[in-house]
Amino acid sequence: MVNVREHIDLSTPVDRVFDFMDAPAHQAAVTPSLSESTLLERLPNGGARARYTYRILGLSFSGEVRATDYVPGERIVWSMTGDLQGTIRWYFESIDGGCRLTYAATYQVPGPRLLHPLAQPFIRRYNEREVHALLHNLETRVAS
Repeated sequence: MVNVREHIDLSTPVDRVFDFMDAPAHQAAVTPSLSESTLLERLPNGGARARYTYRILGLSFSGEVRATDYVPGERIVWSMTGDLQGTIRWYFESIDGGCRLTYAATYQVPGPRLLHPLAQPFIRRYNEREVHALLHNLETRVAS
């Protein structure tokens, strides 16, 4: 398993950041390797189910995410299935009229189990760079 966690403090109010992040179509605009994020349906809990496609090193990975824990203005927890599997957690916290967004994720290392010890450090660094870029792209998109 690979874990990654990072946060960013934004001057934008929580509700605006939450609304932006709650729209699956916005995810591909801020996540560098995400080439597709399409809303499939809104769930009874208010969250979404969406189809994703990541393009990494010339390879394509696809599947679905489903909001399993959805509290407007507080958090969205995604269960990711398909070629990539894991849990993505977004936490929204109001700070001084702005928002602290924390991105925390746990991913299963794809590929043959025998190669996991070799792949895990690469995948961790890749994900850390990806999350860092996502948060700073988000900052540009939602800046007040």
